[in-house]
Amino acid sequence: MKSLPKIFFAATLAALAPGKLSACAACYGGSIDSPMADGMNWGILTLLAVVGTVLGAFLTFLIYAIRKSEALEAAKKMPTET
Repeated sequence: MKSLPKIFFAATLAALAPGKLSACAACYGGSIDSPMADGMNWGILTLLAVVGTVLGAFLTFLIYAIRKSEALEAAKKMPTET
């Protein structure tokens, strides 16, 4: 509960300064063809590529683990020759 006053203070500051919290040049009323807007767009695309790559790698690992588990279960069910 010690952080509650800090959160309230931050929310109060955010409410009192809405002009400083604009998301981008387009929202602030600036030019969307500016170099800063281009940099922001490239930053968003880069972050999307990184997140997509990490999620793809995670999905690939899960598929690998499921297939390996199924192969081990199938090997356990096969009768052994003696």
